[in-house]
Amino acid sequence: MRLLFSTEEIREKVEDLASQIRGDYQGKKPLLVGLLKGSFVFLADLMRALDQPLEVDFVRLSSYGHGTESSGRVRVLHGLKTPVRGRDVLVVEDIVDTGHTLSYFLESLARRRPASLRVCTLLDKPCRRCVPVTIHYRGFTVEDVFVVGYGIDWAEEFRYLPAIYALEKAECASKTSSP
Repeated sequence: MRLLFSTEEIREKVEDLASQIRGDYQGKKPLLVGLLKGSFVFLADLMRALDQPLEVDFVRLSSYGHGTESSGRVRVLHGLKTPVRGRDVLVVEDIVDTGHTLSYFLESLARRRPASLRVCTLLDKPCRRCVPVTIHYRGFTVEDVFVVGYGIDWAEEFRYLPAIYALEKAECASKTSSP
């Protein structure tokens, strides 16, 4: 594994994003919607850094399975429970890759008529984008590598790592071939 972003770099970026978001949501009580499972660590740190009234809900969507490539097919594993009509909604993502999952979710949210709908992502991988999506708050732009750590997994591994790493192809191959 190769270190991409240290815990200190992540902490500073989260603080910077929170400052931008606080400015845009001043006097409002936004609904933060985390896309599980990868966003939960980022959302928790962001929520504390925002230090303002807000609500939180989660959805669980999947387009990866156990591979390192998005299947392009989005499945809803756990839907949103909080009503969004007339609410200021901020979707919190760990990483925007192809855009399939986020685009699908944003379209379904827009049909529920929120007052506003914005996206905050810790990591953006624009070189892999297949579907255009608007990102309002972007942490880091990453190269075309598979990332793990800080809540982001590969086949349910590596979420516990406090920093963000690039997982090398050989590591993926050795795990796949292990009994």
